[in-house]
Amino acid sequence: MATTDIDQKALDVFPGRVVRKDLVQDIKSGANVPTYVLEYLIGQYCATDDEEALEQGLEKVKEILSKHYVRPDEAEFVKSQVRERGRYRVIDKVTVQLDEKQDAYVGSFVNLGLSDVEINKQLVSEHSKLLGGGVWAIIDLEYIPDNAKTPKSLFGIDSFKPIQVSNLDLAQLKQKRRRFTRDEWMDLILQTVGYDASHFSDREKLLFLTRCIPLIESNYNYVELGPRGTGKSYLYREISPHSILISGGKTTVAKLFLNLNTGRIGLVGRWDIVAFDEVGGLSFSDSQAVQMLKDYMESGSFSRGTEEMTAQASMVYIGNIDLDVEGVLKSSHLFEPFPDDMQDLALIDRFHYYLPGWEVPKMQSKFFGNQFGFIVDYFAEFARELRKESYNDAINDEFAFGDHLNQRDERAVRKTVSGLMKLLHPHGEYTKENLREYLEFAMEGRRRIKEQLKRIGGMEYRAVEFSYLDLQTSEESYVSVPEEANESLIPPGTQQSGTVYTIGESEGRHAPFRIETQALAGTGTTSISGTPGTEMKTSFETACDYLQANIRELTRDETLDDYDLNVQVLNPSDAGEGKETSVGFLVGIVSGILDRSVRPQTIVLGAMSLMGELVAVSSLVDKLQLAVDSGANSVLLPAENKSDIAKIPNELLDELQLMFYTDPLDAASKAININ
Repeated sequence: MATTDIDQKALDVFPGRVVRKDLVQDIKSGANVPTYVLEYLIGQYCATDDEEALEQGLEKVKEILSKHYVRPDEAEFVKSQVRERGRYRVIDKVTVQLDEKQDAYVGSFVNLGLSDVEINKQLVSEHSKLLGGGVWAIIDLEYIPDNAKTPKSLFGIDSFKPIQVSNLDLAQLKQKRRRFTRDEWMDLILQTVGYDASHFSDREKLLFLTRCIPLIESNYNYVELGPRGTGKSYLYREISPHSILISGGKTTVAKLFLNLNTGRIGLVGRWDIVAFDEVGGLSFSDSQAVQMLKDYMESGSFSRGTEEMTAQASMVYIGNIDLDVEGVLKSSHLFEPFPDDMQDLALIDRFHYYLPGWEVPKMQSKFFGNQFGFIVDYFAEFARELRKESYNDAINDEFAFGDHLNQRDERAVRKTVSGLMKLLHPHGEYTKENLREYLEFAMEGRRRIKEQLKRIGGMEYRAVEFSYLDLQTSEESYVSVPEEANESLIPPGTQQSGTVYTIGESEGRHAPFRIETQALAGTGTTSISGTPGTEMKTSFETACDYLQANIRELTRDETLDDYDLNVQVLNPSDAGEGKETSVGFLVGIVSGILDRSVRPQTIVLGAMSLMGELVAVSSLVDKLQLAVDSGANSVLLPAENKSDIAKIPNELLDELQLMFYTDPLDAASKAININ
């Protein structure tokens, strides 16, 4: 195998700390043990690019796994070996609990099927995670015949060696980082996770690296939703022994935080990362769970019983979006896969970063190369040590935040930047452009969350125009979100006559519509297509009936019976209904008949009765915000809404010209500039 420059540099700078990643995949197919277990063994025997030595080391690893890794179907054979030999070495996962009746620690071997094995309290003290999700280790089991015919186990632990890095010189690692460029170091970390970095764009590399931030940043709240097959859960299941992955199903406050009956701290106190896989299937048996999650994700503390406790676990939520993102954004929001009780505005607002999983390429065999990377356990310990440090203030030297970022937004962006800095620049050396790149990337992920809050919660979350100021040049730069950067519904310039834009009500939300009316000489027939529901058809019929009786007040030369009206409704948000749109239909019909265009970039709001009585627009502020988001710069609305002007934020008044009409024909006159 020809080693690349990065591979050779990694071998030279970090001898004994890097392994060839394809070896892990080759062996893993025959042994269902975590990646960090395999890499520990491979790192002991295969940390070389010498093919002959590597082959010998590989055989040694396979021999160790063959002799000592316990498969569940071999459990009885292994027990027999312990009994006959008196002592036998195994590789297994051990979990420990306190037997309150015996006042003693007892252990269970996951694959061996042993339970109630007495555990020395010194061992528990040295390895507290035995009390959590358990620890993989190389263990010398001994047989204790004196325990025969007693409640005690016949098996005991003679020696216990956790499969983890026992010492890490962080200062030395930081010094060695200087031997690599930023891009070389980035590729080395990606190779550590198992990927061949040459297949990915710079943005894709950053997306992959962002998955690592919860490893290196304490109390980091991260969400990733996207298609299946992009490796969302792999990192949290395989790469770090300090991460626990919970796959769907029910969980409890006692499990997550504190068991009041036993006084035992929950997962957030025992793990660096608590990751929820298949978040759509997650449910809580306790009604207070979501509130406790909100408190913990905000402050890193929680109250249980009479005590307030703190923890440092980062919270990771991963799941699937089954539709294409464009389709989801037309009809809903990007947190829709979450369970209903977790689609809570306050909970969503506590996330620091939303990674767009739809941008991550689906895993292919070519993505997993034969490059060298850090032993994952070494990488995990490096990340864990750096949780104690922070780069939260790095931004202050070069940049300042824009007005639309509140305190929670700033904290989220700072934590993401800090995580990327620690991953890529643990030695503390970086350029201004490095910092700018991470800042914009962090702001994008936080803005994605705020955009969804605006969709769900309306005007309360209207401040989404994220920006930052360059302190040296005083130049302000705005950061967008790619999936929200599509063309506006309302393009600039004059539209074809008969075209009008309006906003209707649809099942508790607001939906924009484009109405296109074609008026041809005929006998008074009407047809309409594209309407999402019966109430919108009723609005169209109301507009037609009113015009039938009143159009001569606009133009004495025209009647509705002289035209065949063909109307098509474009429904970009896939709304299920379109109530309160009758005035919009009326304006479109008049525009088509008179062959005169509606004012450019104008939205017509309002509904009317058959007799022309106007109805005040409901949820006006939210609809005005939607008008701005859709590309409008002027809005026509009933005079009945004049009293609502005081409630409209100045930011909206600065962006929109409001025009009021007193009756339906007045709306048509002002929309089309009829004198």
